[in-house]
This record gives sequence, C-alpha cells and structure tokens, in this order.
Amino acid sequence: MPKPVSGRGFNNVLQENLVLSYLALKLDRAFVFEDYVWSHSPLPWTIHDFALRPSRMPMNAFISGPSAGGPMSAPRAVSAEFWHSVCPRSKTKVISSADQPDNVEGVVLLDWWIARLESLADMCIEIDSEKKTIFDFMLFGDTRVLSLWPGLSKSPIYADFEWSSLVQSAVNANLPVIHPAAVKAGAPHSTLPGLVAVHLRRGDFKGHCKYLIRWNAQYMGFNRFPEMLDKFDTSRDRPAELLRQYYMQHCMPEVDQIVERLRTVRMANPGLNRVYALTNGKASWISELKSALSNDGWVDVKSSLDLRLDCAQRHVSMAVDMAIAEKAEVFVGNGFSSLTSNVLTLRLAKGSRMSANRLL
Repeated sequence: MPKPVSGRGFNNVLQENLVLSYLALKLDRAFVFEDYVWSHSPLPWTIHDFALRPSRMPMNAFISGPSAGGPMSAPRAVSAEFWHSVCPRSKTKVISSADQPDNVEGVVLLDWWIARLESLADMCIEIDSEKKTIFDFMLFGDTRVLSLWPGLSKSPIYADFEWSSLVQSAVNANLPVIHPAAVKAGAPHSTLPGLVAVHLRRGDFKGHCKYLIRWNAQYMGFNRFPEMLDKFDTSRDRPAELLRQYYMQHCMPEVDQIVERLRTVRMANPGLNRVYALTNGKASWISELKSALSNDGWVDVKSSLDLRLDCAQRHVSMAVDMAIAEKAEVFVGNGFSSLTSNVLTLRLAKGSRMSANRLL
C-alpha cells in the first residue's frame, strides 16, 4: 500500500476510512486499513503543541467493527501489515485515481469506482491516489456527500460500527463521573437520559474560524441534512463585522452564547439536566463555562478534563469523548467540524432522531 498521509486529524481519516470500506464492501473485497499516522518520524513520539504524542497508532486502538477487521458477511478488512505479507508488488495491480470525475455526487463517484473495479480479477488491487484523493475533503465539505447516506447508513460499516475495547473501557470507567444515575440503573450501554453533549472546539480552531470566514465556508456536508433543524445561512448581505460575528458565534462561541444555546435546546427537550462538554479548552475557560451553566440551572456539568484516563486511554481521549457524545440523549455539535459529522452520522445510524442532533 502507499505510504499513509500524515498530519491529518483523526476524524478526517475516520470519515474517509468509513466510506472507503463501504466501497470495498460493495465490491465484495477486503478493505485495507492503516495505522493512524501523525508523523513519519522514525521515532515513536513526535512533538505537537509543545507536547509529546505518538507518531502513529493502530487504527484498532480507536475503532472496532467492519472498518477495522471486525466480523461481517463480506470479506473482512485487513491491516496494511497483513496486506504487505500477501500482496507483494509483483502481484499487485495498481490503478490511478487521476481520471476520476470531479465535483460529482458522492454516489456517482462511488458507482464510477465500482464500475471500474468490479471486473478486475486480480487478487490484490491498490488505488494510487497521489494525483487525486478518492473521497476528498471537498466532497466531505459539500452536500454532495449526502447522496451516499441512504446506502452507507444501512450497511454493516455503520450499523456494526464499534469503538475499540480501549475506548469502551474508558467510557465505562467514567460513567460514574459523567452520569451516576446510569450506573445505578445498570444500563451502561444505552442512551444516557437527561444528558446533552456539546462539542466546543477551542485552541487552534480560532485561526480555522478566520479561514472559514475568508472563504465563505459552509458547514460540513454531513452536518447539512435537509431535515436538520439548524442551518447556517450566509446568503444574506451582512457588513464584514456582522459576518465575522455570525461565523464566530457558530464556530467558536463565547461562554454567554453557549449558555443561551443550551438553554434553547433544553426548552425543546425539557428532560435535559446534565451537560458534557467535549472540549480542548483551557482549564480556566472550562471553569468559567461550568459556573455559567450551573447558574443557568443545569444540575451537573462535566467536561473532557474531568475524565479519569490511564496512560493508554489518554491517547484515544478524542474517541472517548465521541463515544460519550454518541450515547447522550441530545448532541449539540459544531457544524464546521468533522468530529461533529462523525458523531452525528454514528448517532443517526443507530436510530437517533434528527431532532436530537443540533448545532451551535
């Protein structure tokens, strides 16, 4: 297999992984999954944001299920390591993605690849995507990706998706922190009633929000289902400063805006009384947010910083956050985020109501 791309966020890799494994499923072939690679450094650790992080991690540390080798009726996905052992270059047919169509509906692109590959009898097929990424960020950032959802949502790729045992162990260990009542009820695997999970990206997202304003960007494609209650509208003419404020309110809202947004969501869902914030915000900012939400009537407010994680679990903390959000009664996401897209689609595939999935 070609060297995996490094430096991409986990959720960008995950959404591509899920759709590529769906393509393999449609072809009745085994998908080859790779490690999550942050850096091609020969060392096991690299430095990011003044902290050490693993240069690469097995995908199985994050997810289980069909996209990572879990059982299903079609050929099971295999690791890149196994691929190399059974598919030497001499036995591998390489197909270039250079001539794939541009700017087409996701399902049209999927069908194009199925038509191109289904007649090949070669045991080992590699797609060289150096010229064009098969399912790229432009597709995932556009409503063209929604045409994939009817088939994708009913496939084993989503229906049988599971978080890794490492992630699930962290969630179960932290349920007494997040939702003590769920532990007493003896239902750790079901929806967490009364809990709203909210995705609050901070830190480097401030610069990303400015980039979004400059390019007049819209929400990610999977955050724009027509049935969703919350839309992002840039069709109106706004003075530059008002446009900036509009973007920042939805991309990186201030504490008072978050309090108001969650109050509105609670009015539509009167049973909500607890908040879990998926956030990379600083401790001082989280403390301010907790105080403001408590003063607004929330019984309990917890965040990513409250999780008790061991050394291994810390490296998959983002996935732990996502697994908690998947269980929440209501999820409030950031429309510009691929993390939100992945949580949203996983929730919908497991039967969550569209109205239980909101955006900032």
